[in-house]
Amino acid sequence: MKTTQELIELLDLQSIDENQFVGQNNFMGSRNVFGGQVVAQALNAAYKTVPEDRFCHSLHSYFILTGDLNKEINYHVARLRDGGSFTTRYITAKQDDNIIFVMAASFQLEQKGYHHQIEMPEVKQPEELMSWEELIQQFGSLLPKKLFEFVNAERPIDFKPIEFDNPFERKNQPPKMNVWVKFKNIKEEYEVHTLHELIAYCSDYNLLGTALKPHAEVAHFGNTQMASLDHSIWFHRKPDLSDWLLISMDSPSASGARGFTRGNIFNRSGELVASVTQEGLIRPNDIQKA
Repeated sequence: MKTTQELIELLDLQSIDENQFVGQNNFMGSRNVFGGQVVAQALNAAYKTVPEDRFCHSLHSYFILTGDLNKEINYHVARLRDGGSFTTRYITAKQDDNIIFVMAASFQLEQKGYHHQIEMPEVKQPEELMSWEELIQQFGSLLPKKLFEFVNAERPIDFKPIEFDNPFERKNQPPKMNVWVKFKNIKEEYEVHTLHELIAYCSDYNLLGTALKPHAEVAHFGNTQMASLDHSIWFHRKPDLSDWLLISMDSPSASGARGFTRGNIFNRSGELVASVTQEGLIRPNDIQKA
């Protein structure tokens, strides 16, 4: 999968009936289904059941079981409420009758109100930085196998990290990370639901790694079990995906084999278009599973 159009086709589910939908999977550098794909597909399912004048303003989800790449995913949408301003949906994703993911999403009629936002951090611009693909070309032979396979997978997104940590240095760092992202071969105009689904897809990248940065002397991708547990997104403003987006992330806390992370997504001009939070498993491999 190399283009944004291929990603949109993956996220656009097949309708079985008015509340049932089915989706396929794509390899994204992991043996398991990529969490961002499931979040975005569930959002696509919900959007198919709401009026066209409603847009998603928030979603809250839990990953229940690991998704199997070789099996399609069935999505069921429960229509909880259709109000004058807000619409609420509950989405369940299953494989082989096993629930692997659940999500609640709220949609709103566009309305006028007050405006304010935090400032975008001052960081290097994308033109000053190397992309994942360029880093692989220059340093790929030096990367650990697991990290190389993840970073080297074909994606419809370019990533340009602002802070580049040497994986061999094993030096603890502050729990912060900034990454520019850009969708490949993007068209100028998409409907709002497509923009939101693309944001949802890319929002699952990089977050959990932020929680490992303060523990780099002892923890890394090779000796730590990592998995998303929950994922929430708030859509603040209509995003412009024709240019780079900055995802500014931090991890306020890690405890109990879990890391809590946050991200703010800005467009190039500094507008805050979305915010995301995630708690994930960051458990040393030598710890007994519950």
